[in-house]
Amino acid sequence: MSGTVEAFDKRLKRIEKNKARMREGYVGQVSKDGLIVFRPKRRRTVFSVRGLALVVLGFVAFKALIMAHLGPNTYQSRIDALSEGTVVEQAGAFLMQPDPATQMAAAKLRTYLN
Repeated sequence: MSGTVEAFDKRLKRIEKNKARMREGYVGQVSKDGLIVFRPKRRRTVFSVRGLALVVLGFVAFKALIMAHLGPNTYQSRIDALSEGTVVEQAGAFLMQPDPATQMAAAKLRTYLN
């Protein structure tokens, strides 16, 4: 008898789980025998390589603009000052280190800022 109750509880949990997933959206499909079956929508990941590339490009452009405005020596002295601070400031200093792309973009932008 307890096996029957356990099977029933298991079925109830599965139905409740499916019902909860269908609250977030569902799709109706007609099966081969003509029965309309509703299934929950699949979740898609919201990760975009293009979006990530745009964020990285924007960050490099931001660093280049700051570097072009301040100049390479002042920029480096401020990075050095950041690296002596708290853990968060050290992380910021690590991220703001000038890389070749930033230096090249800053050299191009410097002509337009002066």
